[in-house]
Amino acid sequence: MSETEVIVEPAGEPDGSIIWLHGLGADGHDFEPIVPELRLAEDLNLRFIFPHAPIRPVTINGGVSMRAWFDIVSLDRSGPMDEAGIRSSSKRLTEIIEQEHDRGVPYDKIVLAGFSQGGAIAAHTAISFGLPLAGMMALSTYLPLPAGAGSDLPQPHDLPIFMAHGAFDPVLPMELGKAARDSLSACGFTVEWREYPMAHAVCPQEILDIREWLLRVYGIPA
Repeated sequence: MSETEVIVEPAGEPDGSIIWLHGLGADGHDFEPIVPELRLAEDLNLRFIFPHAPIRPVTINGGVSMRAWFDIVSLDRSGPMDEAGIRSSSKRLTEIIEQEHDRGVPYDKIVLAGFSQGGAIAAHTAISFGLPLAGMMALSTYLPLPAGAGSDLPQPHDLPIFMAHGAFDPVLPMELGKAARDSLSACGFTVEWREYPMAHAVCPQEILDIREWLLRVYGIPA
């Protein structure tokens, strides 16, 4: 097992790869149990890669060190952002994409996914990557650099985007997810949006919807 990531290999030659980033304070094992719950194995051979975020001090948690893709300086989304940390994690995610490509997985067979803080990095990276990917899945999250996003966005392409949020999320209110959705739509991206009666979490219906979306992304009849 790698010290930097958790990898779940398919039974056969991979049809594609999903790189899935966890949220603040978790690690790459957090979403590992979802793989069998998606019930994709009979229809689709996917390699799941769950990277571990680096351990760093997080300002809003009193400077306590934990796994985090970037520092959170303030809960005010209009306040200062750790742009250097965001770009560093996005660079690492891009490197993982390139590693998968070097292993023989085409770019358009790679999905970037993430939850909460990990979703922010996945979204930022996917829309600024510049080459068509298989899709982007952003769960209970937001766009991390809204003020500077325009300079990072290429001309929109046919990037399948799945966004989901809990209506009762006390950590990242659903309005933040809707704002991200609207920003992407305004830039020309088509977003598939889902709302669930949950808090800052993933629910069974969401897993079913993710399964259906992944099958469509990879061209497999549901």
